Amino acid sequence: MARRHEVSVDIAARASKVWSVLTDVEEMPSWTASMVSVSLEPQGALAIGSQARILQPKLSETTWTVTEVIAGESFTWVSHGPGITTTASHLLEGRQGGVIVHLAVRFSGPGSVVAGLLGGKLTETYLQMEANGLKAICERR
Repeated sequence: MARRHEVSVDIAARASKVWSVLTDVEEMPSWTASMVSVSLEPQGALAIGSQARILQPKLSETTWTVTEVIAGESFTWVSHGPGITTTASHLLEGRQGGVIVHLAVRFSGPGSVVAGLLGGKLTETYLQMEANGLKAICERR
């Protein structure tokens, strides 16, 4: 059984600006308190196969592997743990005068029920923090 958490945020900024901020993943800790550190290998633009080592408050450091990138529109990365696969998607939807950004986390595998129950509230909190931080930095620039 899979568990999914999603948040959307309306950002009054050009899609290219939002995409640039969102995909500069090593800078995420500067605009959201849901991230302590992010390091990307190889450094540079996100690409399929890129790996991001992410440390978040209250969580162990996790390695996320980029599985999909549609330039200017979306990217997805996946992490694996004992009995669980976590998929995080980031999607930009253009609109007049800005974009709507959809952030989602999906837990799947035998451990997904437990992960959803124990970590669901924290996941939702972090998604909202990321959405709010992204909106703030993109609209401020």
